[in-house]
Amino acid sequence: MKTYIEERAVQIANFIIKSNATVRQTAKKFGISKSTVHKDVTERLKKINPKLALEAKRILDVNKAERHIRGGLATKEKYLSLLNSIRI
Repeated sequence: MKTYIEERAVQIANFIIKSNATVRQTAKKFGISKSTVHKDVTERLKKINPKLALEAKRILDVNKAERHIRGGLATKEKYLSLLNSIRI
């Protein structure tokens, strides 16, 4: 019988794959820490379902590689919004 943690690890992986979610989005959705999401996908899930773990990890690796771009875009939006509020 699977424990709660094993079931959560599978649910997390399925959520990441289905929604292309980041670690942060996944942590918020499940009410757990980013560290727990990472541990569930990279360690626990490997033992339970290696194929599912690999799929989820691929998505997380892409998200990690792109995070600096998303951060830069968010900063740009912030300052454009500030600039527009000053002009009005």
